[in-house]
Amino acid sequence: MSSPPEPVLRPVRVAAIQATPVILDAEASVAKAVRLLEAAADDGAELAVLPETFVSVYPSGRWARVAAAFSGADELWERMWAGSMDVPGPLVDELVAVCARRDLHVVIGINERDSGRPGSLWNTMLVLGPGGLLHKHRKLQPTHHERLFHGIGRGDDLRVVDTPAGRVGGLICWENRMPLARWEVYLGGVQVYVAPTADDTEGWVASMRHIAIESGAFVVSAPQYIPGSAFPADFPVPVDRETVYGRGGALIADPVGGEVVAGPLYDAEGTVTWDCDLRRGAAGRRHASSDPPRRTSAWRAGRGA
Repeated sequence: MSSPPEPVLRPVRVAAIQATPVILDAEASVAKAVRLLEAAADDGAELAVLPETFVSVYPSGRWARVAAAFSGADELWERMWAGSMDVPGPLVDELVAVCARRDLHVVIGINERDSGRPGSLWNTMLVLGPGGLLHKHRKLQPTHHERLFHGIGRGDDLRVVDTPAGRVGGLICWENRMPLARWEVYLGGVQVYVAPTADDTEGWVASMRHIAIESGAFVVSAPQYIPGSAFPADFPVPVDRETVYGRGGALIADPVGGEVVAGPLYDAEGTVTWDCDLRRGAAGRRHASSDPPRRTSAWRAGRGA
């Protein structure tokens, strides 16, 4: 049996990028992501996190509820499909290329499609690096109205990824309310816990602080900033151009005590960065005794597995 890789125990600069996608345009959203990642790398970031479904829209309940009617949002669905990504695919390759150019690791949320089997979309989180696609996770259970758009994940893709920037893993938005899903990520010894999201509430900040304490990891939350003015003129359902549909709140929380050390950033696009000293994660686990129990044979027997 091969021994596990040596842990990364040094400062790692991490960037939480709060940005507005080019709504319903996958190619333009990826081009914008590339520019933002180049800027983060210029600032010394080794790991950059982009929001949930950055490619290329989050179906917010504040405007997407019209899809609850049969044939109530056919054009919206068709354009969401057109503005989504295949994995693997050419748009993934564009993101991997910037990782290779800048020696960068990236987490990005996308609407994922399968062009070989048209008709389904998934809310997906990708982990990318200079060597290519490192991991793909599909959201386990879309939340409420999201089920009108996104399929259900299989649940067999909860794990962390060893990178030169530490052990990276996490969950998408309100998956973070699922204790057993978090537990699966904790089992991997996560050091940088990523949480792409569309939640801009104070309660979300509290959740991120709690997860930092519970996991003994730095938590990086990257929400979208969605002003009404960002929607194209021909957007197929009504929106209010004066409303802000997502305020953001990008932040980074420390594993020792859950302090918010960068952010939260509201009401603008921008990037929050922090030099995450991964030695603090070891200290956080020691303080909290938070290393989760493994699935022992006795545990499995007790569960009837």
